[in-house]
Amino acid sequence: MTRPVVGIIGNHQLLNDTYPAYTGGEMNTEAVSCVSGCLPLLIAPDPRYVCIEELMQVCDGFLLTGGRPNVHPEEYGEVATEAHGAFDRARDSIVLPLVRACVERGQPFLGICRGFQEVNVAMGGTLHPEIRDLPGRMNHRMPPDGTLEEKFALRHKVKLKEGGRFHRLFGASEVMTNTLHGQGINRAGARIEIEGHAPDGTPEAIYVKGAPGFTLSVQWHPEWDAANDPVSRPLFEAFGEAVRAWSAGQSLPQQRISA
Repeated sequence: MTRPVVGIIGNHQLLNDTYPAYTGGEMNTEAVSCVSGCLPLLIAPDPRYVCIEELMQVCDGFLLTGGRPNVHPEEYGEVATEAHGAFDRARDSIVLPLVRACVERGQPFLGICRGFQEVNVAMGGTLHPEIRDLPGRMNHRMPPDGTLEEKFALRHKVKLKEGGRFHRLFGASEVMTNTLHGQGINRAGARIEIEGHAPDGTPEAIYVKGAPGFTLSVQWHPEWDAANDPVSRPLFEAFGEAVRAWSAGQSLPQQRISA
């Protein structure tokens, strides 16, 4: 039987600073294939080559991945500064309307890091350009040195809303996560429900209230060691259940993530 398709949003990159390419991390592919049980398909997020409607016809769900470029602040009504970093306007122009279309239609997506931020912006929210510059906030960025294991190591707790979707999914009111991001939610968008916070108050886990489909999104990177991590595995498994239900034309499995 053919597995349902998950479109993995790629990122534009210059290989060897010369060759333009669309890339996606192998750990995203592994998590979607081996934990969610779906067929991973890398998407080039550029309106010159793809459109929202055909993506939603080809794919049953979407993984909104992390990426070095940030959502352009013009997308949430602010002026770009040096602190906002690099941008990818092509990805903005595909993913932001894709999120809104999926929310309306009930098509499942899982947001990770930049993807988490895209969901908030798509729903009308804003972002802080640099979390570590805010009073009382910790440095959430990836450590500049070390092995991949050291960079993706668990670094802080996330406190979850008692009885909320993430609490029920993980079976715990606190979980340990990695942290590899510079930006974060400033003002939550319309219908964005924040259910998890880092110790410094940074939002870490959200979903879209009233959406008929799976919209869970996290600020950390659960794709790292997803098959073995006690937080990552149930998240990708629940996402896979939702994608299979969509593919089969069934309603979203409610027993694990409903309000």
